[in-house]
Amino acid sequence: MMAVRAVNGGSLFRTAASPPLLTFGCRFRQFSSLPFRRNSELGLRFPFFCCGNQFLGYGGGLSRSVHSLVDCVMEELTAWRSRRRIRATVKLTTSGELLEDKLVNQEIEKGLLLEFKKDSDRVLLGVAQRPDGKKNWMVYDQNGVTSSIRPQQITYIVPGVENFDHAEISKFLQKAQENLDPTLLEIAWVELLEKNASVTAEELAEMIFGSSEPLASYCAHLLLSKDEVYFTVLATKGSRTIYGPRPTGQVEELLHKKLAKDAAEKELQDFVQLIVSAKAKPALAKPPKSSWMVDEKIQYKIESLEAYAIDACKSDEQRKTAGMILKAMGLTKTASSALNLLINIGYFPVHVNLDLLKLNILTDHSDEIIAAAESLLSDSSDSDEMNREDLTHLKVYAIDVDEADELDDALSATKLQDGRMKIWIHVADPARYVEPGSMVDREALRRGTSVFLPTGTYPMFPEKLAMEGMSLKQGELCNAVSVSVILHSDGSIAEYSVQNSIIKPTYMLTYESATELLHFNLEEEAELKILSEAAALRLKWRRQQGAIDTSTLEARIKVVNPEDLEPSINLYVENQADPAMRLVSEMMILCGEVVATFGSCNNIPLPYRGQPQSNIDVSAYSHLPEGPVRSSAIVRIMRAAEIDFRKPIRHGVLGLPGYVQFTSPIRRYLDLLAHYQVKAFLKGETPPFSAGQLEGMASIVNMQVRVVRKLSASSLRYWIIEFLRRQPREKKYRALILRFIKDRIAALFVVEVGLQASAWVSIGSQVGDEVEVQVEEAHPRDDVLYLKEVLRN
Repeated sequence: MMAVRAVNGGSLFRTAASPPLLTFGCRFRQFSSLPFRRNSELGLRFPFFCCGNQFLGYGGGLSRSVHSLVDCVMEELTAWRSRRRIRATVKLTTSGELLEDKLVNQEIEKGLLLEFKKDSDRVLLGVAQRPDGKKNWMVYDQNGVTSSIRPQQITYIVPGVENFDHAEISKFLQKAQENLDPTLLEIAWVELLEKNASVTAEELAEMIFGSSEPLASYCAHLLLSKDEVYFTVLATKGSRTIYGPRPTGQVEELLHKKLAKDAAEKELQDFVQLIVSAKAKPALAKPPKSSWMVDEKIQYKIESLEAYAIDACKSDEQRKTAGMILKAMGLTKTASSALNLLINIGYFPVHVNLDLLKLNILTDHSDEIIAAAESLLSDSSDSDEMNREDLTHLKVYAIDVDEADELDDALSATKLQDGRMKIWIHVADPARYVEPGSMVDREALRRGTSVFLPTGTYPMFPEKLAMEGMSLKQGELCNAVSVSVILHSDGSIAEYSVQNSIIKPTYMLTYESATELLHFNLEEEAELKILSEAAALRLKWRRQQGAIDTSTLEARIKVVNPEDLEPSINLYVENQADPAMRLVSEMMILCGEVVATFGSCNNIPLPYRGQPQSNIDVSAYSHLPEGPVRSSAIVRIMRAAEIDFRKPIRHGVLGLPGYVQFTSPIRRYLDLLAHYQVKAFLKGETPPFSAGQLEGMASIVNMQVRVVRKLSASSLRYWIIEFLRRQPREKKYRALILRFIKDRIAALFVVEVGLQASAWVSIGSQVGDEVEVQVEEAHPRDDVLYLKEVLRN
């Protein structure tokens, strides 16, 4: 059998195989009128066939021929003309009638089928069981749960139901969902708008289904309560609600919004499918990051997720977009969920540096800056050419870490006939290329410093300019600013000079290779031995001036192919008291003292650094072992460094009357400022910046430097923890007790990796003692490292 269903003047056929609207395990109250479904355009009502306790809806379950249905339709057409002027049998409330007449609540009785709010997101159907107190009722809901509800939670009482069997709720709901057709609302809206009439759920059921039987009424209620376009709530009292048709203009606006919303939802679902597909692919087959940037809408969604992952959403809309994606993926709305999702689709590598993204560190130079830098490289002119001292006859040692890309400084030494030592500190001359206020200079000021991370270096200047033009290179003629110093026998400065120079570096040494050369004490490397002797003499002199030794062990990590799932980690722990490291640091400190003295004597505004530490009694820490333990204790009570831009101030930690950082102008902008000022004086010109201007620029630079230090520290710690995570669980590490945090929980220094951590230590252990620990847990992404002391027998 087939039944016809009219919608907007057309017809939809459903076969006898379609499920009928059935009655359930309850007794329906009888309705006297024959139920009809009306087509609002024709003014027709098509019959909903009833037999016994069956409500057949659109497709009846009884055996009736198509002919009998057509006869009914023809009879209705014949009768239509005689009914045209007769008002509809449905009692509609016009705008002039009181709504209160229709807001009479039905009393709750046992066996009633009712809809109620479980919480803000869920609406359930349940059967009233028994009263619970004076007002509440116990209900058995569609999920088989019995709970107590307040009258205020009830949103609808299904009419015409007595003693509903709660086992039939699911079938009732399923049947209702199968017969929900929102297009029927448009038909009713046209008629009600024309009559300026309001409607209840039961009245709407009569209009569109031709019946107010329980299932039809509940279907009408669902249509009205979920409708966002055609109807609005006029009044509500308890579980009773009256709806009114919205004005045509408002409906058109809402339809437009709904279409846009539907399109956005479709767009979201398409994006989710892309995400699901990318997640399912093996690691090597993930779509490249660039593929997510091709389509503007996809790019916006990916960037919203990225911003959500690093807690850097630029707008509420971006945050909302990310939240919708996570919800559609069945994930919690957290930064970690967004992060893991981006990792799972291959957009982020497993070891993505979140701090690098969060802190908005510049990693690339713009095409404009690169072009300007290359233009500087192609210009061979040198304004200091006539005033450069030729020092190419000197043996020049450049000593740095093995992966250094920018070489800022190098050293030379000789012994004079009177036995005194003469030292040269040669510093790269980037100011030979870059002028104050130029485009490249302003970019360097904005960055403030080069960024050195285990996974890579992001230079302050464009790479080609920094590496090929400014950096010192072995065996090549290089422009420099050379500071020469003659030392007294006690290590103090006897004579000094500052001049533009040209040098030819002889050796490029790592700290390790320089230490080996010092150990071999080769006659042909006598200059290196002089430098070592000068360093020892200077350290002794500075200590006599009150210098505080804070040398410790420091970790250095190089990560190869950081975007791999398991990148290679090369970890080194450097001892700052190592002969080669001590040599270089003493010579850099000596250079800083000379430049401060030079600036003071010539009234040059410079970033003079100081650190007042007159209140530190180093002897109070003499009982602690030298190295990490003693240094950690002293550093904890040190005062912050200060900068004066007019005159030198004492640097108590270094034991100097004044100090200026001068030896890293390629990687530190404040060093470059010092070069600008000194080189201008050497030319006989007024320095480009006043003390006030230097102070303003330094405030910008120092703010950026603090951010970079934070990034460097967090990145180093991440990779050390990742290194420990990969080690065998049974591996043991030496650790020094730095101090006690609380009770027996101690701050430890893990010697093999140069990292501070904490752990419980046994009774009897003291500050400075060495204990043995094992790694219990290591989670670099969460910055979690749990150590356990290995108790000795």
